[in-house]
Amino acid sequence: MTHSYNNGSLTAAAPPSGHLKRTLTSRHLNMIAIGGSIGTGLFVSSGATIAQSGPGGALLAFAVIGLMVYFLMTSLGELAACMPVSGSFSTYASHYVDESFGFALGWNYWYSWAVTIAVDLVAVQIIMVYWFPDTPGVIWSAAFLVLLFALNVASVRFFGEAEFWFALIKVVTIILFIGVGILMLLGILDGGQEGGTHLWQLGDAPIAGGLPALIGVAMIVGFSFQGTEFVGIAAGETENPGRNIPKAVRQIFWRILLFYVFTIIVIGLLIPYTDPRLLKDGLSDITISPFTLIFSKADMLAAAAVMNAVILTSVLSAGNSGMYASSRMLYSLALERKAPAIFARVTRSGTPVWALLATAAVAGLCLLSFLFSPGKLYLWLLNTSGMLGFIAWLGIAISHYRFRRGYLFHGNDLAKLPYVSKYFPFGPLFAFGLCMVVMLGQNYQAFIGGQIDWIGAFATYVGLVLFVVVWLGRKLLTGSRVVRYREMDFSYIETRKTQHSNAEPCVEAVAASQQPA
Repeated sequence: MTHSYNNGSLTAAAPPSGHLKRTLTSRHLNMIAIGGSIGTGLFVSSGATIAQSGPGGALLAFAVIGLMVYFLMTSLGELAACMPVSGSFSTYASHYVDESFGFALGWNYWYSWAVTIAVDLVAVQIIMVYWFPDTPGVIWSAAFLVLLFALNVASVRFFGEAEFWFALIKVVTIILFIGVGILMLLGILDGGQEGGTHLWQLGDAPIAGGLPALIGVAMIVGFSFQGTEFVGIAAGETENPGRNIPKAVRQIFWRILLFYVFTIIVIGLLIPYTDPRLLKDGLSDITISPFTLIFSKADMLAAAAVMNAVILTSVLSAGNSGMYASSRMLYSLALERKAPAIFARVTRSGTPVWALLATAAVAGLCLLSFLFSPGKLYLWLLNTSGMLGFIAWLGIAISHYRFRRGYLFHGNDLAKLPYVSKYFPFGPLFAFGLCMVVMLGQNYQAFIGGQIDWIGAFATYVGLVLFVVVWLGRKLLTGSRVVRYREMDFSYIETRKTQHSNAEPCVEAVAASQQPA
């Protein structure tokens, strides 16, 4: 019999036929963290962000959202280092906030990333048209869906290795891009003659459109960062999580600074934000991706083909990570009796194969492109996932705040935690407040004027409404309530020997939720 945390106490859960394996190394975890924070949002949408809010507005949006993500990851790091389970923030929310809140958060996250995989696979169709214009796109979606399933079903180490190389390609591309941009600005490479700080003084620059434009692009920027929370999901299968998770979290700030802030600065200094090409869809026409534009300015041959390959790799990386994260969340929900028990079944290699199959079935929505155009299907699926990623981030902030308050309420010593977020309570409160502003302010225009745009409002906020409905519906069915601080159980943290021990911290009591007795 296995066990899981539920409202502050251990409860029985459905017995799996195996258990997850802690085979992800520090090298894998670091690259999963990097790969999760670099996606098509940076390669494709960064141009539109600059065009809509100006170079200064885009830089400010990336910096502020990046700071919020950093605070969120330090919060998640504190939780995941001492409670390394694949359910991650769903489990934490059930344990420290409300069982129904954790239930809704888990199902929200599974659905969000399962649909995102479908979005990525439709994007593959659009990308492959560049090389194979006459091949039906549905064939590429089906082929890459099988590939992603194969990468995940073999073993978690196989997934980790694939993600390592996917992420490495993206990292090398960004470093090369920043290097080329700097050389262009210094005059060492051609193409930078018209660039410079004067581009930040065009029109309404550096911040165009004011606060409304900043709020509008904040969601786009947030999508670019979504995936950084994969570190928490991977905690349940990471070697020595008490050491490796804090290590990965500490490096996130510098990744954000290097990969996002420097990239936006380079683009803003080399391409006028008024350039109409920045407003176009860089996914359907890779030749106007800001990365491709700058490589072309530097007279680098085959820039479009190379960037198309890089973006394809980025999409596959996102799909690969999404398949992993969503299947582990469904597996954890099944362990905690919040999903059918069959999803807790695990192969001998440590793979929750039934959870993978269910996730792949939802990802199969990409095959609807047989009936609809890939472009329309891409936008429809993207809208259905909407702001669900921000809801997961909200859950992390709330869970960490209540965890720390409850931990100190019981008179516990922070020195016993494997990792301590230095910015409490400002970090989680700042993240919570900013998430709420971005989510609620996303389409405030729908409520301004003589008539409310109910269709536009529904399309924007349907994800948030569904989350609240699932949360409150679960509360009505189960009668769950908010966990009081005095009811929280922190006994498992006492298993940590010393602050600098190399032994896995706090795992003995929690591991029962992942392994058979």
